[in-house]
Amino acid sequence: MGGTIKFDYYYGIEAEQFSFYRVPRLLIKDERFKGLSSDAKLLYGLMLDRMALSMKNGWLDDENRAYIIYTVDSIMEDLGCGKDKAIKVLAELDTNKGIGLVERIRRGLGKPDIIYVTHEKPNTISVDDIRRQVKDDVDIKPYASPYKIYIIDEAEKMNVQAQNALLKTIEEPPAYVVILLLTTNADSFLPTINSRCITLDLKAVPNEKIKSYLMEHCQIPDYQAEVCTAFAQGNVGKAIKLASSESFNEIKNSALQLIRRLKEIDLYEMMEAVKQISEYKLEINDYFDIMMIWFRDILLYKATTDVNGLIFKDEVYDIKKQASKSSYSGIEAILEALEKAKVRLTANVNFDLVMELLLLTIKEN
Repeated sequence: MGGTIKFDYYYGIEAEQFSFYRVPRLLIKDERFKGLSSDAKLLYGLMLDRMALSMKNGWLDDENRAYIIYTVDSIMEDLGCGKDKAIKVLAELDTNKGIGLVERIRRGLGKPDIIYVTHEKPNTISVDDIRRQVKDDVDIKPYASPYKIYIIDEAEKMNVQAQNALLKTIEEPPAYVVILLLTTNADSFLPTINSRCITLDLKAVPNEKIKSYLMEHCQIPDYQAEVCTAFAQGNVGKAIKLASSESFNEIKNSALQLIRRLKEIDLYEMMEAVKQISEYKLEINDYFDIMMIWFRDILLYKATTDVNGLIFKDEVYDIKKQASKSSYSGIEAILEALEKAKVRLTANVNFDLVMELLLLTIKEN
């Protein structure tokens, strides 16, 4: 049979029935990845898709990092190519020979390699940031004062390459240089970074003081100050940022609207909900925190019937309504699912899959 193959159009919801592999836009648009072949970019998309199996099969290492198992034979089959090309394309992505988007760990004894699929996280402090703002600047002596002080806020966002770039400066800093790494998670640093730093543990500022400060100096009302204080978790700077952030209110409204209607939506609409959440990937932890405080309010009201301790005091009607329909075990299951979702995203598990599992848990409880 020759000639043109006859294909049909998508009609209505048929457009949603197929699964697709996804290649990150960054690999197409970012200049850093222009040298990657189209096959390498496609292979990275195939590897991201396989991350879904990692969670299903429990493929997490001792540090909770997700990995995949993807043999050269499987790559040959999926790309429709020979062994030499499959190895060459994989090498383009590899840490040792290529751009560093995957890291292969050989296990030997006839076992397939473990492959860690890596990515540049949103809001990551990259090696270029460290080189440009610290390494290339430290040798210039200060003019107006005896010291140059570098403050790296949210330093846990430094990727491994950035930490390695900073390491030499920390080992042998000029006498006039002071570097402060501000973090809520020192365990995220390489051991070589931690061993060369002096750790100063700072206590969280009491909520009452933060709330009072926001009301007096930022001129915000009592309710808004209380919500911002709850999210700041003792961090005054974060509280001030939240108080003046329009995007925070947008995220809060989006999360609460989704929670209110989640019980009623069907599976098709749930996929739309995942797309809605994906708009806030950069602020996903704030999104999760809003959900956690909401269900914490429900649990508190269910246990005490006291509205005075609620954070979302202006949502009392909906909180009472959901508390009457929810069980203690169901609320606890949701709170655990939110914590697991955070861990899974940190381990690079597929974003959409993590969100689907989370929303299903909330819907079922």
